[in-house]
Amino acid sequence: MRWTTTDVSRRSLVLGSLGVLAAGALSSCDSEPGPVASRLIGPDAKEVRTAERLRRTSPQRVVARRITARPSAVDLGGRTVRTWTYDDALPGPELRTRAGDLLQVEVANDLPTETSVHWHGLALRNDMDGVPGLTQDPIVAGSRFVYEFTTADPGTYFFHPHTGVQLDRGLYGVLVVEDPAEPGGYDQEWVVVLDDWIDDTDRSPDDVYADLVSTPGMGHGGMMGAGMQSPLLGGAGDVDYPLHLINGRTARAPATLTGRPGQRARIRIVNAGSDTAFRVALGGHRMTVTHSDGFPVRPVATDALLIGMGERYDVIVDLADGAFPLVARAEGKAGAGMAVVRTGAGAAPSPGATLRELDRQVLLGTDLTAADSARLGSRDIDRDLDVVLGGGMMAYRWTINGAAYPDIDALAVAPGERVRLRLRNASMMFHPVHLHGHTFALAQGGTRKDTVVVRPRQSVEVDLQADNPGQWALHCHNAYHAEAGMMTVLSYRR
Repeated sequence: MRWTTTDVSRRSLVLGSLGVLAAGALSSCDSEPGPVASRLIGPDAKEVRTAERLRRTSPQRVVARRITARPSAVDLGGRTVRTWTYDDALPGPELRTRAGDLLQVEVANDLPTETSVHWHGLALRNDMDGVPGLTQDPIVAGSRFVYEFTTADPGTYFFHPHTGVQLDRGLYGVLVVEDPAEPGGYDQEWVVVLDDWIDDTDRSPDDVYADLVSTPGMGHGGMMGAGMQSPLLGGAGDVDYPLHLINGRTARAPATLTGRPGQRARIRIVNAGSDTAFRVALGGHRMTVTHSDGFPVRPVATDALLIGMGERYDVIVDLADGAFPLVARAEGKAGAGMAVVRTGAGAAPSPGATLRELDRQVLLGTDLTAADSARLGSRDIDRDLDVVLGGGMMAYRWTINGAAYPDIDALAVAPGERVRLRLRNASMMFHPVHLHGHTFALAQGGTRKDTVVVRPRQSVEVDLQADNPGQWALHCHNAYHAEAGMMTVLSYRR
């Protein structure tokens, strides 16, 4: 994630290194399925094109959009900040397709530096995944890039840069892939985007990162994040954010979601934050969780949800009569975001509204069970791979299997394998681990996800089907941890 412009192809350098590293990994990993050739399947390989053809339908509807990344002034609710956005909006433009559509998005880069767009959670073609140095060259300032891929799986997704800590500005938007066969059963649909905000509040995300890496111990337990502890997550982050947003607005001038009493609302919740998990509840209501990271789960009612960075949940709520606070409390930190759900008369909730629901039943993604339609399917494991999350604040170096990206040993797999990843957190902070280009099934409960919270000194095992060839990033979705090295590559080999 830390690349500077050179005259040499970044992909040639990185993929060449992975070729050596992955060959060794294949010969030494557990559950060896037999000899595997050592040639790397790169983003331009025929296998990538073949996988995309198999996703395409005929006839295929084409959804074409254009978005521009540029510096903007945005109103957060009585406070205007200078930041970077897509199309001058916060969140950025909402994109919608139907499952099976071909999405074409031309991205114009009017920023003063290079960027990229990653399509978070989608099983898409590898050369469209948006990771500079791994799947594409960066989009340099003043240039354009067209992303084109089939949106095969319905669900709630989002898009953001995979360049430096640009995610911690205003560069994010939501992509909803609709299911034409879905029965519905709700009257309203709302998209709710959570964010932690620091840009143009006396410092930028780049300033924050520079402070973290240059000042030993800064952050959790140090000057910037003292006392940020969660009873559910342990060490709860590195950055003490001054603002928390819902749909780009602070609690002092909140976004309002309107409906009528007795209606049933589907709420698609996205955590686009960079360093903050949010505990989310709607005052006076219980929520029924129906989807996690786009895939259906067995419906379960709860008072609150704990949502790690990069996770998405769909919930159903039966609306009461009045005005109610929808609160996203920064887990283990001070502050909260708030929106208002209004179905009738009544005073708006105060900005500091506290909800009893936040301290009642709280669900995590690891508490859920997959719906029968979303189960991965049973078969033997072909390959076991360890993913040990390590590092700490003193040197601000975050690692996977003892190494910081790009100086890593790739996690090598062969097409068609069933792979078990053993995610073990050896650090004192939680890490939301995100895998590009795939969904995995939690070994406990079978829930299909692409991002899972791994708590300190705990482990989570996940299974995936290696059916999407290419070179895929696997990393912590704390933007600062990933930038400081907590990233590796799921590397397909012939």
